[in-house]
Amino acid sequence: MIARTYLLALMLAAPAVQTLAGEPATPGSEARTVSVAAAAVPQNSLYDRLGGVYSIAVVVDDFIERLLVNDTLNANPAIDAARARVPKQGLKFHVTTLVCQATGGPCKYTGRDMQSSHAHLNISEEEWQAMLDAFRTTLDRFNVPAIEQAELVAIMNGTKGGIVAGANESRN
Repeated sequence: MIARTYLLALMLAAPAVQTLAGEPATPGSEARTVSVAAAAVPQNSLYDRLGGVYSIAVVVDDFIERLLVNDTLNANPAIDAARARVPKQGLKFHVTTLVCQATGGPCKYTGRDMQSSHAHLNISEEEWQAMLDAFRTTLDRFNVPAIEQAELVAIMNGTKGGIVAGANESRN
């Protein structure tokens, strides 16, 4: 039995870790919440606090399964076509190694960067929000504490510019 079953999901990248740690937070932003909350957190890495790679893999499995049956995401023909080309086991592997690396674990993500792997999917803001909702549902299912959830969501939000169509243009 897994002692602590926690995670994140899809679409994390090494640049997101830099965003979490390297950019100044603005009042009210999730990054600000994480930086304030992190002061009360033990100095263990997020990876360790999530329970390691096995716990991450269990949560990623649940998260990806939720995404595969999400009506909002399945309405996008490009996402639907990509799912036919990429076996879910491969996607789960890549997301697990990505989360492991982004949270300070020993894994090495070897997949493509977020922008080149998502550009052709034309992911909308609505689809991004549907993914975040599924992610939060998974985190709640596995009782991931609020501090770790906030850190994971901040990491994920750091990847948004490379995933959501037009997200970078709206920031400029």
